[in-house]
Amino acid sequence: MTIEFIGPARLASDGGVEFLAKLDKKDVICYFSYEALEDIDLDVVMGDALAHFSKHQLKLLSIAENKLLHGHAHSGRIEIYSNDLIGD
Repeated sequence: MTIEFIGPARLASDGGVEFLAKLDKKDVICYFSYEALEDIDLDVVMGDALAHFSKHQLKLLSIAENKLLHGHAHSGRIEIYSNDLIGD
């Protein structure tokens, strides 16, 4: 299984962030909910979602990679919510 995060990050219609990846050369959209972005750093008041994503990109993409490795992609998409941050 080959995973490549190629981006770029873009704002989703609901305020979350989408980031393009390749899973075995097929496109996968990694969606990060607004709530997950808020909860990734509870000590900071989130302003711009894209800036906040960029600040925590490594950790967020690590969570996405873990979900991809465990087969959670469906219809070319994975979704990361606040509950995915638990234990990370």
